[in-house]
Amino acid sequence: MPAARHEHASDGDAPTPAAGIDELPAREVLDRIPALVALVHGPDHRIAYVNDAYVAAFGDRPTGAPAREALPELEELGLLPLLDQVLRSAKPRTVKSRKVAGGRSYTFTCTPVTVPADGAESAHEGAGGSGVLVFAADVTDHAEAAERLRTSERRQRETAVTLQRSLLPQELEQPDDLRIAATYQPGGTEAAVGGDWYDVITLGGGRTALVIGDVMGRGVRAAAVMGQLRTAVRAYARLDLPPHEVLQLLDGLAIEIDANQIATCVYAVHDPNEGRLVYASAGHLPILVRDESGTIHRAEEPTGPPLGTGGWLHASGSVPLGPGSTAVMYTDGLVERRDEDIDEGIASLERALAGATGTPQVVCDRLIRAAGVTADHDDDVAVLVLQHPARTGPDGELFRNAALELLGGVEAAPRARAFASGVLASWRFSPELHDLGVLAASELVANSLQHGTPPMRLRLRRTDRRLIIEVTDGDDHLPRRRRAEPADEAGRGIAIVATIASNWGSRRTPGGGKAVWCEFALPRTP
Repeated sequence: MPAARHEHASDGDAPTPAAGIDELPAREVLDRIPALVALVHGPDHRIAYVNDAYVAAFGDRPTGAPAREALPELEELGLLPLLDQVLRSAKPRTVKSRKVAGGRSYTFTCTPVTVPADGAESAHEGAGGSGVLVFAADVTDHAEAAERLRTSERRQRETAVTLQRSLLPQELEQPDDLRIAATYQPGGTEAAVGGDWYDVITLGGGRTALVIGDVMGRGVRAAAVMGQLRTAVRAYARLDLPPHEVLQLLDGLAIEIDANQIATCVYAVHDPNEGRLVYASAGHLPILVRDESGTIHRAEEPTGPPLGTGGWLHASGSVPLGPGSTAVMYTDGLVERRDEDIDEGIASLERALAGATGTPQVVCDRLIRAAGVTADHDDDVAVLVLQHPARTGPDGELFRNAALELLGGVEAAPRARAFASGVLASWRFSPELHDLGVLAASELVANSLQHGTPPMRLRLRRTDRRLIIEVTDGDDHLPRRRRAEPADEAGRGIAIVATIASNWGSRRTPGGGKAVWCEFALPRTP
């Protein structure tokens, strides 16, 4: 029997009996188990017994001495108050994976027991009666494995966050007619990074595509899928398709990328001429719009199934977005909470949006704060805020529109040239830009008169950055640029426009028609 389990004299004190530990039936078992075992008794937790494993780990312990003096390791670990709690409550307590001197880790379980008196001296009150059995299991290997796992998860999360941020736009495109800001905040250190993303894509002709989405997986794989979807959205956006057709293409691609990954997405297009946001939703949350009067509109329908489900047809809807309006697109991390229905979260966001004024970035920050999103949030959050400013005064002079219905036959062409010349002169463009604009308008109108069908319209538009010329008609055949042979009498109009303009393009319009447009960059004012 180790010396630690015998009576010891300390500083001349009389030896204290072992409180009848020899009579415990479990004594022989406790002597042989590899776990550390100590038995203390009384309010000052005097040592009644320690087994060989405990002595091997911490050295000899004088029987009868109070724990505060003889078990310094327990005091260092803060377990002495725990012994008091066990005595008072008569209920066991466990402290998981505490590291002690020497680098080993133990899980301590303290259990109330009845200690036989066995003739204990009255000077040591409690020698017979209540005691606590301290059982310490060595969990060093488990603790080290858990730490390695945490380190690996932390590195994976850092990799996923880095990948996620690198795949998001480093700088948002800023259209002429909209002011836009976005925020992405990954979940806290205990949350796996998801696949939230957003993007802003200028389509030309004054139109802008806005997209926000969420890959439902987690980690590097979700971020990688997100990157592929975002790249595909940008490619499909260049086709200038209606929103529901873009989502239809994305749905098929999502299945090819990973049939097990599901994503939600909203793709919207803003046309300043129409003052509306046309959108399609693949299982995503509704766009919120605050109009000029402060009223909140929720774009509820239509909402189709998430991307990657396959076999469904999406549909486009629209919501007003006129001058003075603010719209918010967001992912579920902003409004979803474990303890409330998501509709309550959306309603709270509506209330926050109603009172959030300022620049798009200020609104973005205020919505994040109002939703209670902090650094340890349990989910990723992406928010996209866009404003259509109400322009007045000198600023309003830089944003002008003019349109002409092209009625009649060939006589419409000279009327269109005269109209374009007069409008561009009134807008005080330079002679060079005036002449180029009239030439482009003439070629686009001639192309429409030759290949299109009524109704036809010429629209001129200027912003602070560009002049936009657009012709619409009722035929859905899109023109293409081609090389005209010397003997050809046609085929040069689009080539001329593409040569003189900064950019040009065409798209189909609702109702079976098309729009062909070009734009000229305006010189920057100092």
